[in-house]
Amino acid sequence: MRVRRVAGLIGGLGWVVAAATTAAMAGAPSPADPPPLAPGLLEQGVPALPAPLARSLGAILRPRGATPVGWSAQGALEVAIPRAGTTQLALVRAPGAAPQPLAARRAPLPAHVGAHAARWSNDGRSVAFARRAVDGEGDEIDVIDTAAPGVARLVVAGHGDYPVPLDWSPHDRRLLVGSTLANGDRRLYAIDLTDGHREPIGPQPVSGASSQARFARDRDGVYWITNDGSEYRELRYLDRTTGQVRRLSDAGGDVRAFALSRDGHWLAYTQDEGGGERLHVVDLRAGREIPIPALPGPGLVRALHFDRSGMRLAFAFESSLAARAAYVLDLTHGTLAAWTGGITARDARWPPVIPRRLRFATFDRLGDAPRRLSLELYEPTTGTRHPVLIVFHSGVHGRFEPGFDPWIRFVVDRLGFAVLAPNLRGSSGGGKTFEALGDRRLRGDVLKDVGALLVWLESRPDLDPTRVVVAGRGYGGYVALMSAVYYSPRLRGVVDIGGIADLPTYLDDLPPRQRARLRAAYGDERDPDTRGFLRMLSPLALADRITVPVLIAHGADDRRVPLAQAQTLASLLRVHHVPVWTLIAGREGHRFTRRRDRIALYSAYAEFLRRCARAGGR
Repeated sequence: MRVRRVAGLIGGLGWVVAAATTAAMAGAPSPADPPPLAPGLLEQGVPALPAPLARSLGAILRPRGATPVGWSAQGALEVAIPRAGTTQLALVRAPGAAPQPLAARRAPLPAHVGAHAARWSNDGRSVAFARRAVDGEGDEIDVIDTAAPGVARLVVAGHGDYPVPLDWSPHDRRLLVGSTLANGDRRLYAIDLTDGHREPIGPQPVSGASSQARFARDRDGVYWITNDGSEYRELRYLDRTTGQVRRLSDAGGDVRAFALSRDGHWLAYTQDEGGGERLHVVDLRAGREIPIPALPGPGLVRALHFDRSGMRLAFAFESSLAARAAYVLDLTHGTLAAWTGGITARDARWPPVIPRRLRFATFDRLGDAPRRLSLELYEPTTGTRHPVLIVFHSGVHGRFEPGFDPWIRFVVDRLGFAVLAPNLRGSSGGGKTFEALGDRRLRGDVLKDVGALLVWLESRPDLDPTRVVVAGRGYGGYVALMSAVYYSPRLRGVVDIGGIADLPTYLDDLPPRQRARLRAAYGDERDPDTRGFLRMLSPLALADRITVPVLIAHGADDRRVPLAQAQTLASLLRVHHVPVWTLIAGREGHRFTRRRDRIALYSAYAEFLRRCARAGGR
């Protein structure tokens, strides 16, 4: 096979389009094929891409936004700023001040195999971290004193589970630990570092986000997020003296995150509300929530950090109209200010594209009425009967969040597509019953939701049901591929970015801790019946049913979904004469972070959509 190099746009990026040969399917390379990661493109795959397309995308795909990561001892805000495949730490000393690059705040964790989830003690003298257990069964937690960095003290032994340190008590005498068992159950407990005594926190096993737990700062108690006994994740407080548990958050939406001031006076938390997130601030000493200035609009609130005085709260905010920026709420004066800038829809290059939240009826019923699922709809402001791009979110229990998305803006404004972003069953945010509707043997019901969505499209006069492309990354890529398995006659194409092509081997190749956590969603792949079920619900096993063009993009260093899954799927599709564009980035992992690689990916993505939109009707 001949290989041609595409100058400028793709050249030098380490891309390759895999060939479909019988030898490749068998795992043996063909002597006529190029090296697996040779730069260039096979001429059967991605066509030559117009240079103006790359220039347009280059202007919008620049990293933007700043996320607070803490405060300096002098009161300056520490932020993380994305920079061409990496992240730069910087100090911002006042609202609107130029960020000043910052060196690492602490020396790196001492070298231990598999060390992760490090938590520093309050006095800064010790660090607790998780690592693979010495016997190889599960993880363990060790503590290192910086005065003797070569000596690690075992505090939680691994017995087939996967514990991580979450917080130190105010006097550094206890450690709060969250642990995932091999079957996916979770435990939350406090361990006394003197005698090793363990105290369970709340009912066991823990429901909800057990990784969100903190010791009280000024009393003997623990704050944590759980949905035990409730549909939604709540913020609760356990008084260790009396054993009483209090709910601190409002009912009706998942609590996403929380932060405590150092003196225990203030609590801040974020909670789902109407497609966005609301920020709450509670005066714990007065026992009441306080009013705060209005945020710039509906949006996403992340990365909560109180300063050392406890009177300033930093957080990141973004919306469909404004890129992520760092804000500071001053509790003393009751003011809110943006400390870093973010591009907004007022910029001429960023026309407003505001999503509408709609609902569609799916195949089953909730009581006496059809179950209705939510979606976000982005539409061009002109024209009718728009071609449609359906974007499935990543993460088996993830959800689509309408933040600032330059790519969606480009697809709507420049390509004329309507973009649908559904939250199918199993997505978070709809309560734990809804989140479990797609788990284990119910995984196929997620694909029935896709079918219901395609039927709903036919009822919309503004959308063209004959020009539909499905797309996703990771788990979303899996859903997109399986949509083509079952609904190819209704589709024009599929875009799969780092998608799962075979569920059993995906679970096999995960790190043990992550594999244990995902068994609650997929089932235990060690069980032969479950393994067979997962295999027959995987794109690789059903690839012969996919009949529409497919764009497959994958990072060669993807540690979540092995590259071999993408390569094998591409080979099978080509054997069945399905047009496939396959892009493999030699320097990328599960996410594409380098600017040139992102431009190459999204240029191919855009051209793929344009060709699908103008292809002949079915």
